[in-house]
Amino acid sequence: MSTKKIHAQPPEKLTGIEFKNIPSSAVGYKAIKSAITHIKEEVGLVKGIGLLAKLNQKNGFDCPGCAWPDPDEKRAFLAEYCENGAKAVAEEATKNRVSPLFFATHSISKLSELSDYEIGKKGRITHPVVVYEGRDYYEEISWEDAFNMIGKELKSLPSPDEAIFYTSGRTSNEAAFLYQLFVRKFGTNNLPDCSNMCHESSGTALTETLGIGKGSVTLDDFNHAELVIVMGQNPGTNHPRMLSALGETKKRGGKIITINPLPEVGLMRYNDPQNPIKWIGKGQKLTDVFLQVKINGDVALLKIILKLLWQKEQETPGAIFDHEFIKTNTTGYEDFITDVETYSIEKLIPQTGIDFKIIEEAATLIAQKKKIIICWAMGLTQHKNSVDNIRELVNLLLLKGSIGKQGAGTCPVRGHSNVQGDRTMGIWEKPKEAFLDNLEKEFNFKAPRKHGYDVVDAIEAMHQKKAHVFIGMGGNFLSASPDTEYTAKALQNCDLTVHVSTKLNRSHLIHGKKALILPCLGRSEKDVQEKGIQFVSVENSMGVV
Repeated sequence: MSTKKIHAQPPEKLTGIEFKNIPSSAVGYKAIKSAITHIKEEVGLVKGIGLLAKLNQKNGFDCPGCAWPDPDEKRAFLAEYCENGAKAVAEEATKNRVSPLFFATHSISKLSELSDYEIGKKGRITHPVVVYEGRDYYEEISWEDAFNMIGKELKSLPSPDEAIFYTSGRTSNEAAFLYQLFVRKFGTNNLPDCSNMCHESSGTALTETLGIGKGSVTLDDFNHAELVIVMGQNPGTNHPRMLSALGETKKRGGKIITINPLPEVGLMRYNDPQNPIKWIGKGQKLTDVFLQVKINGDVALLKIILKLLWQKEQETPGAIFDHEFIKTNTTGYEDFITDVETYSIEKLIPQTGIDFKIIEEAATLIAQKKKIIICWAMGLTQHKNSVDNIRELVNLLLLKGSIGKQGAGTCPVRGHSNVQGDRTMGIWEKPKEAFLDNLEKEFNFKAPRKHGYDVVDAIEAMHQKKAHVFIGMGGNFLSASPDTEYTAKALQNCDLTVHVSTKLNRSHLIHGKKALILPCLGRSEKDVQEKGIQFVSVENSMGVV
């Protein structure tokens, strides 16, 4: 490894950050203008417009921006995507190139002094490159030599469990399936992935309570919901197309409760970018009741709401809870109510940071509705008690009978555009026995049964020198993982680190004794083989491939 200082974290410098007044409405004309500007700068207007015309269309390609679903039937001709999606495509299709010449003139140590934004803006990686121990520059390597290096390192390991195989949530279903098959034929279940750091708690809680670790709603359910509760999520920033679904809920008479520490503009009002008439103006109101909860005050808030609903149910038995649903489809109701009766609203209120009158207003609205969807994201899942957070919201839906019917259910909103599909394809350190049995039967090999490392375990194993090879199928493992400096040391302990990537990121700069970067195609590009144009598939947040 080079003796020069390589920075695991970006420099502490301002890069054009400005403080502005909060707008009254989100999206609209300004979002369209911003999207076109990025497309023009990165790709060129003509090529860019051509790409956008295929984005999220049935004969096109799926947006790499997020995992929000596309309509099953009619899709908007003008723009079945958001500003974020247009920017993601612009970044992927950029004219800028990171060639062997670039690497010959840019040292790793100097690149590490740049911001993550500046590193990413350098462009698409064009050739396989390698850096050897003690050197500060990547250099070109042939594909054959790169594969031989990987094979030699893997074969030299005393145990397959000394290799880590990470996966990013943008990996396609087909690539993910082949990747996990390769890893398990190699002999390990060390398949950490980005979902370990986002919706792992959702999958755990939903599996424990409902028997399936995915959401239960479809996009059409938003057209029939009487109430949508958005918790710990900023759709205007992270899933802007969701605003259209919420807008449809409102148009059809539904209500929206927002629970979040941040009063995000997009959840208050938005201007529909798919309707030119609505590009300007005050926009459509979305949120009816806003509860500005303290960070991680969600369980306390849900307990108060459950207690208030139980009090209303006692006043008018059968009017609030769906007892037929509870009797037919649930267990443990009596024990749960016994627990609810112990809740002290007075003690719980300070934990929420919310005025009790607003909580009462939300509880009254919930009591009145029978078709309820609850959406959530990182605001609920990034806590030690995250599984409890999600259990409580599931309990709320079960009491109301808002599971398994049109216009109601759970909606964990995923970030990466195929993070759910990767798990479906077998990217998991704790595979089910039935899955392994079927792999063995189909591919005639003995699959490993010992559970592998998740992200945190993988970092610990590399840090303690129990793992010596790291292979990343996409992603930015260093920057995405907890405790950046600790993770950096873990990666630097490896004999070999390998990244399959379209563009540069900081993980490429913090490497093992030897390191490879292998370029790949993006989703917006054609993969033409001897048998013609290939295609790949992804699975969205609602389980649709």
